[in-house]
Amino acid sequence: MCALATLRQLTIYAAISLLAGTAVAREFWLEPARFFLEPGAAVHLRRLSGEAFVGRPWSGTSKRLVRFQHNAPGQPPADLLPLVTAADTLATTLIFRQPGTHLVSLLTNEALLTLPPAEFQTYLREQGMEQALALREQRKENMLPGREAYRRCAKTLLQVGRTGSSDSTRTWARPVGLPLELVPEQNPYTLPLNGALTLRLLADGRPLAGQLVTLWRRGATPQPLVSKLRSNQNGRVLFRIIAPGEYLVGAVQMVAAPPGQAADWRSTWTTLTFAVGSQKWPK
Repeated sequence: MCALATLRQLTIYAAISLLAGTAVAREFWLEPARFFLEPGAAVHLRRLSGEAFVGRPWSGTSKRLVRFQHNAPGQPPADLLPLVTAADTLATTLIFRQPGTHLVSLLTNEALLTLPPAEFQTYLREQGMEQALALREQRKENMLPGREAYRRCAKTLLQVGRTGSSDSTRTWARPVGLPLELVPEQNPYTLPLNGALTLRLLADGRPLAGQLVTLWRRGATPQPLVSKLRSNQNGRVLFRIIAPGEYLVGAVQMVAAPPGQAADWRSTWTTLTFAVGSQKWPK
């Protein structure tokens, strides 16, 4: 009887793991069909989720979105949420008119997931969440399933028209008010190869120290180039951009949920996508 109960428990955990693996990607990002555009071009922004900069279309519906915003150079922020969710589908093809570097941002609401104890421990370890691991150890929760509420923040930068010698608006460098966001201090589209790209990690507008920040470059073989750094006391990380290509930067913050919530943990994921060099202009 005990063996049967154990088998049933393992079956339930396996089902939970399968569902969690389907519903929860390690990263979620916005990826335009093209990063380099001519003024007036319409481009589809794909919503992808996956690992190591290899993604599948995100299965979330318009009900998951709480924000979708376009920041064009020299223009006030445009709230696109009513437009993209009007037909209960995510219509994220946008027209980019003004020359310069544009920023598009997205925020989802929270979703819930549960992982078996060992899988949740591995998940925390792989994502560099030592504080959450230590707190679970302190609370003697290592053998309990991990109940997590997670939300996603995503930003992408697109270059419209050729880069100029000056950019007084610096739209790309302005925080947009996401709960967790990566803010570049240099424009990737004017960055020379082998140049240094500094990013600030902000949580509710304040620098977040000690968090793991990961950078991927697509196109490197045999697998995407990966760099991992911890944010310093000012929330900054510095990556060396050694080759042209498409880049994804990501980070996640995990905190204990308030008592009485449906989840024990709350995570906020954030990503930034952009391209460097090798402009591929439409003919």
